[in-house]
Amino acid sequence: MTSGVETLQAFGPQPDAFDIVITDMTMPDMTGVELAKELMHLRSNIPIILVTGFSKLITAETAQEVGIREYLMKPIAIGDLSSAIRRVLDHDTEKEG
Repeated sequence: MTSGVETLQAFGPQPDAFDIVITDMTMPDMTGVELAKELMHLRSNIPIILVTGFSKLITAETAQEVGIREYLMKPIAIGDLSSAIRRVLDHDTEKEG
């Protein structure tokens, strides 16, 4: 998706169809944190990874307080992204088991 509004329109009718959401902090219509809050309102356990290049807007600590599972700073190496995805998905598997 290219905006938070577009993401909410896709997510809202079928929130259980998504395994993970990766969002940027800066995008049209709303911030990644605002999107994360809206998504978690619809499905509280949705794993969210937030990507940002502007560390002054949000910190890893404040992202975690909101419920965001992983916080990555740009530029992102593909290995770092794949590791974050694995951690988030493994964390959810541990909770189910």
